This record gives sequence, structure tokens and C-alpha cells, in this order.
Amino acid sequence: MTREGWIRLLIVAAAIAALEALCRTGLIHRTVLLAPSEMVVSLWHILQVGELNDDILSTLRNVLLSAAIASVLGFALGAVIHALPRVRHAVEPLLASYYAIPTFMFYPIFIVVFGVGTQAIIAIAVLLSIVAMITATLTGLDRIPPVLRKTARVFRMSPAKRAVMVDLPAAAPYLFTGVKLTFAYSLIGVIASEFILSGAGIGYAIAYAYNNFNNPRMYGLMLLVIIVAVAANTALDAVDRRLQARLRR
Repeated sequence: MTREGWIRLLIVAAAIAALEALCRTGLIHRTVLLAPSEMVVSLWHILQVGELNDDILSTLRNVLLSAAIASVLGFALGAVIHALPRVRHAVEPLLASYYAIPTFMFYPIFIVVFGVGTQAIIAIAVLLSIVAMITATLTGLDRIPPVLRKTARVFRMSPAKRAVMVDLPAAAPYLFTGVKLTFAYSLIGVIASEFILSGAGIGYAIAYAYNNFNNPRMYGLMLLVIIVAVAANTALDAVDRRLQARLRR
């Protein structure tokens, strides 16, 4: 582990220890927040009993499906927009201000179109995450070194062959950054949508526990979401760093 990694780990450990002390000494009442150690025990109990396994699997499946749809559609739209400069000039200001719009305000429309359930949840998550992939695709295609395209012309490569053998490998680090962001936004979109649009999933289970004053279950599930987000981001970040290192060579 790098020196920065150890410093990061120490900061997180110190924050957890401080929170544990504040909760154990009663400075933070347990009706407000559980001690981190109690959250771990609660999460272990949830996983051991298996009562919420279907909800957990449902959420993870929806996140992966949303991220996959947003990545593929975002890449395709990004490639089309990149190939049409006039369209790009017209659309780019809209993309730049996209995340200023609260996507969740459209949920009544999605309920009318898709009904209450999985399809509406995935649609909202895709809507929330797709622009990150479009932007990453545009950036990746912009950053392809001109010499590579000149070389492709020298070898008289067809557009399809150039795309597969030159453009995609050269833009891969930026595209993977887009995939990483797409996963993060999909996780946010699915969990948040389950609060209001679903009768299943981790988001629904957290809301149900909150409404029934079941703090141990609520905090156990919240800890699970944090662990999934950190684990996925760490794994994706490791791949991203390797691709970025390859780009710098």
C-alpha cells in the first residue's frame, strides 16, 4: 500500500474510533445513531439470517443492469455526437448543465410510463448515469493522439478496423472512467428510487426499517450500502489506475 493509502486508512480508522467513542459514552444517543461496532453486528445478523437476501440481490441486479445499459447507450450516443460536430456544438451546453437538473423530479412520469417497479427504477438510474458515459466517450475520442489516426490512414485501415484497432484501445482509459462513474450514479439512482418506487430492494428495506423505528436493521443496511460502494469503487479504481498508467507511457 502507498503512503497516501496508509494516511487515508488512518483517517478513516480515526473517524470510526471517534464515532464509536461518542456513541458509547452517550454523547450521541443510540436513538440517533448506532455505534459502528453495533452496525457491524447488525449487518452480520442480517446476512446470517438471510431474510433480506432477495432485497439485496434485487438491488445489486438492478445496479449492474442500469450501469450496463447506461454504459452501452452512453458510448453509442457519445460516438454519434462526436462524429457530428454541429450536433455536438448544439448539445454540449445541455450536457454541461445536465446534472443541475434533479432527475428524481421526473419519477411521476416514469411511473406513468413503466408503472411502479423494477423498470421505472432502472429507467431513472440510467437517466441519472448515462450522461457521465457520453461525456467520457467524447473526452476519450478527443484525446486520441493524431499520430495514431495518421498511422491508420497510412495503413489504409477501414473506419471499422480503425475504430477497433486504434480508437477504442487509445480511448479505453477515458471510457473506463465513464464506466466507473456510471456504476456510481447507477447505485445512487437505484437505492434512491427504491425509497419511493419499490416494494423490494435495499432502499425499500431501509425506508421500512426507518418507518418502524428499527434502527439496528436500518443502520446495518446503510453500512452494507457503504461497503458495496467502497468495494466496487476500490476495484474499479485499481483498474482505472492501470489504464491511466498505460496512457502515460
